[in-house]
Amino acid sequence: MNEKLYQMLHSAATADKAKALLSIDLLSNNPVGIGDHTTEDFYKNAQEALKTFAGAHERLEILEKYFQPGKQVI
Repeated sequence: MNEKLYQMLHSAATADKAKALLSIDLLSNNPVGIGDHTTEDFYKNAQEALKTFAGAHERLEILEKYFQPGKQVI
């Protein structure tokens, strides 16, 4: 894979992972920050953050295992 493409995909996944971790941290440590949201909104936001984290983590693993510049894709 081209180095610039790899770096862009890796950076995007890393940013998504960081956003998800921040969301989880805010939801768990600062619940007053959700303001007028309902409990259902809180649950949805927590689930969405976990899905974002898992997806980003998986994308990083795939990129690092299969697509680092100079590596052959199986």
